[in-house]
Amino acid sequence: VLYDIKFLGSTEVEQPKGTEVVRDAVRKLKFARHIKKSEGQKIPKVELQISIYGVKILEPKTKEVQHNCQLHRISFCADDKTDKRIFTFICKDSESNKHLCYVFDSEKCAEEITLTIGQAFDLAYRKFLESGGKDVETRKQIAGLQKRIQDLETENTELKNKVHDLENKLRITQVSTSPAGTVTPKSPSTDIFDMIPFSPISHQSSIPTRNGSQPPPVPSRSAEIKRDLFGAEPFDPFNCGAGDFPPDIQSKLDEMQEGFKMGLTLEGTVFCLDPLDSRC
Repeated sequence: VLYDIKFLGSTEVEQPKGTEVVRDAVRKLKFARHIKKSEGQKIPKVELQISIYGVKILEPKTKEVQHNCQLHRISFCADDKTDKRIFTFICKDSESNKHLCYVFDSEKCAEEITLTIGQAFDLAYRKFLESGGKDVETRKQIAGLQKRIQDLETENTELKNKVHDLENKLRITQVSTSPAGTVTPKSPSTDIFDMIPFSPISHQSSIPTRNGSQPPPVPSRSAEIKRDLFGAEPFDPFNCGAGDFPPDIQSKLDEMQEGFKMGLTLEGTVFCLDPLDSRC
């Protein structure tokens, strides 16, 4: 939806919502415009483009984008109930993360524009829940799994190095304790730790049978095992907490979700230039 309006400007505010916040911002920008008007400067005209992707402020002739406000960053929108020309909204700047209040002078359609922004926000939020929200959760899960895999690979490399060091120490010990510096040949039936390798076939064959029946199966112990051979907990890809996400990735993925969760407040209020005006 397009609107041809006048742009009074934008100013930084301390809070993302509130009637008093926008009232002070409008009063400030109106006063600044009165000074510029007395100097012969006119209020610039802009084209306001409202869609489910955001609110854009364009230069009418060149269509150059002066400001691009994403809907999930807009937190408050209000129009003047006594002056149908003035409306404003608060948006969080994408670069500085500061809250900016934008003030406009329309052709007596301030309430209509405010409602249009509210409808666009509602549609964008529904679209986010239907598709975007699932995409964000999927990307977050993938990022968490990738980091978990990197951590496991690093841990696996460290454990391999430890095993290699133990093998070297064992060889040195065997050389130093054998007579005349000769290495005692090891039996092929034992491993490097002088342990007989486990064989499920030989283990089962040693169990006596009755009447030619097969030996009873060995009960599974997987439920009792909490850690692996090296003392590490087994990897569970579905058990990744929020702390596993890198801060930069998590902040970007959560930004849209947090913005929509904050919601957009639509409010009709009274703006004025004179702080002593009885309407304020």
